[in-house]
Formats: sequence, structure tokens, C-alpha cells
Amino acid sequence: MSFFKVEHLTMKFGGLVAVSDFSLTAKEGDLIGLIGPNGAGKTTAFNMITGRLLPTEGKIYFRGKDITGTQSHIINAGGIARTFQNIRLFNDLTVLENAMIGYHGRLRSSFWEAIFRLPRYKSEEKKMRSMARELLAEVQLDNVANEKAGTLAYGQQRKLEIARALATNPRLLLLDEPVAGMNPRETGNMMDFINSIREAYALAIILIEHDMRFVMGLCEHLIVLDHGVTIATGNPAEIQNNPQVIEAYLGEPEGA
Repeated sequence: MSFFKVEHLTMKFGGLVAVSDFSLTAKEGDLIGLIGPNGAGKTTAFNMITGRLLPTEGKIYFRGKDITGTQSHIINAGGIARTFQNIRLFNDLTVLENAMIGYHGRLRSSFWEAIFRLPRYKSEEKKMRSMARELLAEVQLDNVANEKAGTLAYGQQRKLEIARALATNPRLLLLDEPVAGMNPRETGNMMDFINSIREAYALAIILIEHDMRFVMGLCEHLIVLDHGVTIATGNPAEIQNNPQVIEAYLGEPEGA
């Protein structure tokens, strides 16, 4: 049984083919990079995997189950979490409160129990708060737990968004441009952070990123998209020396 498999995904918007015949297989613990120019179809692929878009064609399997077209919240509850290009935090809530939000999918209390703060909800909330504090300590954000999320440095906000995704207890984590806008020091810290959570949480990770130094230094396997089509797959060395990739994404070959 494959841990995660995408078979021949195609996404059409009218006459536009955003992604064509995209396939991917991941094992537990894999770290895969999905790269390509802007508009190559990378985020569209993520949106199909996470149920935000229904593929025109193709199938998605996770832990032996066909999840094609499943609603996003069900996919998330089943063990796939993601982050987005643009950080999506509640800036006026504290870091701790943002982390707690990730645990809400595990609540067994009803809406009315939460509204009237009945005993079962209060007990679950106490447990969520404790778990969120432990999570923040693990990702080294416990020292800012009571600060407003909007006051954090950019790199810390990215870590908090990933921490909130970790709170959903994923087995597969999708990261959409995790180092976008970061300086070299922040990028290096994020690389270390991703490696650490991968090991600590036994995660498979698939990430989209434009920073080639980051991708080549972190990922074990790469898939390159161009205009929605997979033009290359392989390890970082193979991708760096692939003429199609050099032309399409890394830059024109010398003398071209």
C-alpha cells in the first residue's frame, strides 16, 4: 500500500490547462520539492491534493484510500495539512491562541457546549491549551506565547503557521513557499526547522519553493513543472544538470 500517490492529475479552467497529467508518489518520511516558474501549476496541484479544487481528471490516494474530491476539512482530519504562500494567522490573537486553533478539529464538544462553556468543553479547552504550550516549546516559540501574532518577526510567523498545521497531527505536510521573503539567515533557520519537525513528527513533506539554494540543500527528490507539465524528476544533482530545467527555470544555458 502506497503512503501517498497522485495519478495523472489534470486541472482545466475552461480552455486553460493549469496542470496536465501530474503524478507523484511519496513514502513516509520523504522530503520532496515541487519547483517551477510562476504559473507552472504548483499551487494548483496543492489545491487539488487538499480538496480545494476538484481535479478534471486523475486520482489521489492517501494511506490506501481514494481521497479525490474529498472536502478539505476531512482531508485535514485524515492526516494532510498545509500552509499557504501568504501567511494566514489571526494577528490580533496571541501566539498561544493561534496554536490552539490547530487543535479545534479534535474537539468532541458540541457548538452549544462551547458557547455556554459547559464542563466538557472547558476540560477540552484546558487540554488544548496545555498541548499548544508543549507544541510552542518544541518549535521554540514558547517565549512569545502571550504576544500578539501580528507583532512577531516574519520568520517567527512562518514557524507559527507551520506549528498550527502540526497541531492537526498530520502525517503529510504541504508547505507552499515556506521561505518566501526571508533573508539568508532566516532561510537557514527555516531549513533547520523543517528538518527537525520532519524527524520529530515522522512527517512526509512536500514543499513548493523558488529559493533554489534552499530546495537543493533540503529536498531529496524534486519534481519540476513548467506550464502545468512535469518536465523533470530526480535528485538535486540530476535536476541542476537537466537542460530542460536550466532553460525553463534556472536560466538559459551559457551560449544559448
